[in-house]
Amino acid sequence: MYFAHDTDHALVTTTALVNTLLGDDDSLSDPAALNDFLDEYEFTGRRDLSDVELQQVRGLRRSLRGVWDAADETVAVDIVNRMLLDSNARPRLTRHDRWDWHLHVTAADDPLTDRIAAEAAMALVDVIRVGDLDRLKHCAAPDCDAVLIDLSRNRSRRYCDTGNCGNRANVAAYRARKAASGS
Repeated sequence: MYFAHDTDHALVTTTALVNTLLGDDDSLSDPAALNDFLDEYEFTGRRDLSDVELQQVRGLRRSLRGVWDAADETVAVDIVNRMLLDSNARPRLTRHDRWDWHLHVTAADDPLTDRIAAEAAMALVDVIRVGDLDRLKHCAAPDCDAVLIDLSRNRSRRYCDTGNCGNRANVAAYRARKAASGS
């Protein structure tokens, strides 16, 4: 773990949310799919699970992806600051369920999109503050649009978790080596 446990979790969750839209493939197809995503990533608090809420979460993905796509730190900071402002973030320490002390930055009954945006923004604040925006990466596979958060100690992660990009690249490299050696 590179950051605090709640920051790591928020970064992984944010990455997964961005990756729910890859090209034309949207895995948040309906409110039930949104609910499944929220369950998988242990989101607590209010869920309306309406079409409006679904559209708001889908819209948030564009802002979040903008942090990965940012040309420089200033652009990323502007996006994160806007998300904090728009979500009315009010940080406080809490603990519940299996989680020890961690930050919640909105109330449990605040709109879902505000809660997701605020938690993502606070995690991204930690990344920016320690100068680690280079941990926010795009998958190295040429046919993949996914993003990833590299939490490895040596910053060596290159492929996303959305498919088997790393495995496919390794197989292709192996086959190319075999073909070049004439075997």
